[in-house]
Amino acid sequence: MDSIGKQVLNALKGEINEIDYQRYIKQLNFDENESKSNLAIYRAPNALIANWVRTKFADKIAHLFEIKTNVKPTVSILIQSTTPATNQNPIVPQNIERPSGSLLNPSYTFQNFVVGDSNNFAFIAAKSVSEKPGVVYNPLFIYGGVGLGKTHLMQSVGNVMLSQGKTVIYTSVEQFLNDFTRHLSNRTMDRFKDKYRKCDLLLIDDIQFLSNKNQIQEEFFHTFDALRNENKQIIITSDKPPKKIGGLEERLKSRFESGLVADIQPPELETKIEIIKKKCEINRVKLDREVINYVATIIENNTREIEGILSKLNAYSQLMGVDITIEFARNVLKEQLAEKRSNITIDLIMDIVAKELNIKPSEIRSKSRNSNIVYARRIAIYLSRSLTPNSMPQLAQYFGMKDHTAVSHTMKKIQELMKNDEDFRMKVEELSNKVSIATPE
Repeated sequence: MDSIGKQVLNALKGEINEIDYQRYIKQLNFDENESKSNLAIYRAPNALIANWVRTKFADKIAHLFEIKTNVKPTVSILIQSTTPATNQNPIVPQNIERPSGSLLNPSYTFQNFVVGDSNNFAFIAAKSVSEKPGVVYNPLFIYGGVGLGKTHLMQSVGNVMLSQGKTVIYTSVEQFLNDFTRHLSNRTMDRFKDKYRKCDLLLIDDIQFLSNKNQIQEEFFHTFDALRNENKQIIITSDKPPKKIGGLEERLKSRFESGLVADIQPPELETKIEIIKKKCEINRVKLDREVINYVATIIENNTREIEGILSKLNAYSQLMGVDITIEFARNVLKEQLAEKRSNITIDLIMDIVAKELNIKPSEIRSKSRNSNIVYARRIAIYLSRSLTPNSMPQLAQYFGMKDHTAVSHTMKKIQELMKNDEDFRMKVEELSNKVSIATPE
């Protein structure tokens, strides 16, 4: 007789279209050994299928369980440990129980982290901490924008220590606050202190949300001191350095700065390309070099966007039964780009091109024949023609050119360069994306 998990998938088959069932649901395996009455665990062959099922069908699966068992479980879609990248993850000894507060993502490892100039310092610091926790760089404070890899790095340290049988607690400021409030109201603060002050590694995300929360700042101050006095490692992330976090007590800022403060900058184009290659390898998505380069130029600084783009390309490719070519990618993603390209002006393009190429806007509009200025002028004209509704005569007037034929000649020259010079084409597409995602003043 089929397991309850299999019965639920069979029931789901009758409620969704055949393509979704064949492409996604049929790929799931019910983990009968790990599942419980209130927890249903399915395993998917890759992250793309897991994310798709989790987003589209998890609630429906839970509802079908409730119909069959009278209990509505939490549905967890995990990834099967079969890919080479997954096999590189630290192995947790079977006799070691993960602490309930750890909540680490096992795919966040140093092996899966793509290193570039923008994040190399933070990577080296985190790696050093994993090798000598509580000895070097305590606390380690990592700051940077959303989706740049802060959580990945801190959890990489956690997974290393967890594989060694250490007690690791990963939490957000919000969860820390909720735990504190709950234990305070239940008069069980001893349990709270045992959880957060007796671990080997405390990972706390988004510390900036401590701002103006005086009571919780007081508690975190004592938790911090208790851990460091015992040489227990602390890793903290934020969207800004300690001294720029408003509403934070000076004594906390001082302690955060007493270890090592490392920043992560937005990735340069080359690092974006390597991140996409790594994601493709992990998720078993086949993209050729041209498509990879194109995706790298259109993503924002938030590299989490890559997962969404790969999922979208893969889903459309499977549903339509076609390979992912550059033409296919441009077509699938065109609406996504179009949404970003409202309210773009020539002045906005000029400001961004000038800043990126370290040239004054006035120089771009000048008659100078300096090679760097000509290079910038060509790109500015091309983007203005491509991203704004301005006509060629209007562009000729703006850039001080003789007439629209001069603009036409420039456009042809740029198109020829983009066809024959891949580096030039990628630079143009990268600047095009920067313009598209910029917010006009």
